[in-house]
Amino acid sequence: MAAEANIESSRRAIEEAFGQGKLEVFDEVCAADWVGHDPLSGDQDVAAAKQTIAAFRDAFPDLTFTIDDIFAAGDEVAIRWSANGTFQNEFMGQQPTGEKGEPTEGLSIDRFNSDGELVETWNQWDTLGFMREIRVIQEGASAASG
Repeated sequence: MAAEANIESSRRAIEEAFGQGKLEVFDEVCAADWVGHDPLSGDQDVAAAKQTIAAFRDAFPDLTFTIDDIFAAGDEVAIRWSANGTFQNEFMGQQPTGEKGEPTEGLSIDRFNSDGELVETWNQWDTLGFMREIRVIQEGASAASG
């Protein structure tokens, strides 16, 4: 049963918090000392993650997340997801381009404690591809030159 409850909490974090902007979901599913690790935003606590989600949702008001695969093993849940949105408002100091590209794909691994609280999330996603899709980095530019 713990695996199913953990999957449901991970699903809520992606679909409701990120996908719908229901930031209170993080308070419901995360431990007080939760840490999220992300290649774009770095290591964050719950408060900082909520700010990051709000910034994404402001910049990409039509942001959607789709869970492509989700499964649990032990105290961890693995999620393969995709996200899509139109760059309509400033993001990370970049002016909006109005571009909506192909979905960005990513993987997240959530770790839960024995109380069923989410304590750590590791994200890996195509940040370079994302920046190219919204035309912040030009096609063919390397990470060093972008």
